[in-house]
Amino acid sequence: IHVVFSTKQRRNLILPSIEPELHAYLGTICRNQESPALAIGGTENHIHLLISLSKNVPLSNLMLTLKTD
Repeated sequence: IHVVFSTKQRRNLILPSIEPELHAYLGTICRNQESPALAIGGTENHIHLLISLSKNVPLSNLMLTLKTD
């Protein structure tokens, strides 16, 4: 599954200095939801995730967890 979501009001909040840590954090959330991230990227105002979605976790639940955590 290819997922894209943006920051609130597409503000440039994802600074290069925090990007590696943010990507690692998102990858951990995906792994904990049995849906490993195959690739994570994006820009200052949005994230791209390529996810191997678990058959046991609905996409809506995964996205809710990613966005709230």
